[in-house]
Amino acid sequence: MCERLQYENEAYQKGYHYIIGLDEAGRGPMAGPLVVGGVIFPKGFYDERINDSKKLTEKKREVLYDFIIEKALAYDIEVISVEEVDKLNVYEASRTGMRRIIERIGVKPDFALTDAMPLGDDAIDHLSIIKGDAKSMSIGGASILAKVTRDRIMKEYAKIYPEYGFEKHKGYVTKAHKEALAKYGICPIHRRSFKPVQDVLHQQLSLFDD
Repeated sequence: MCERLQYENEAYQKGYHYIIGLDEAGRGPMAGPLVVGGVIFPKGFYDERINDSKKLTEKKREVLYDFIIEKALAYDIEVISVEEVDKLNVYEASRTGMRRIIERIGVKPDFALTDAMPLGDDAIDHLSIIKGDAKSMSIGGASILAKVTRDRIMKEYAKIYPEYGFEKHKGYVTKAHKEALAKYGICPIHRRSFKPVQDVLHQQLSLFDD
């Protein structure tokens, strides 16, 4: 059996039945929402293609997105707005999104595997795994759902705010993005709690002060 089912199989051996993998996309960008994915696969299901979304091409992720939805016992995707990310911070927003999915998903999970995210003592039994998206197929599947969803959202935002190039960098802090931010200022989907955005805001405010 593939090593990427190690944690799932250990949970099954302990008597758990419905194991949810949870991961997020978009903790690092300075623009756009945070997206959390959750997936419960049937016991024994395995497909070697499902892996950390960062290790896959965009084309492969798109194919696997539909495949995961087709094969999952249940899945859910939570999109957390820029406003809520700014209010909570990205770490707490990730945890909040995962907990919401656990409560809402169509099949009630009794164990969760997360990518380096402790869910809290009052959450269901779970295991937080560093680089879990590459070590657990369930977490890897969740990472694909989250990544594809977020990329699609950012491509739509690129049509609304074409000057920022969101379709290319997806809101991450790249040289081109920082240059666009300096030239055009912030737009409604920029995260005000992120330092590069705060720097531009302070510059704009200082102009008014002058």
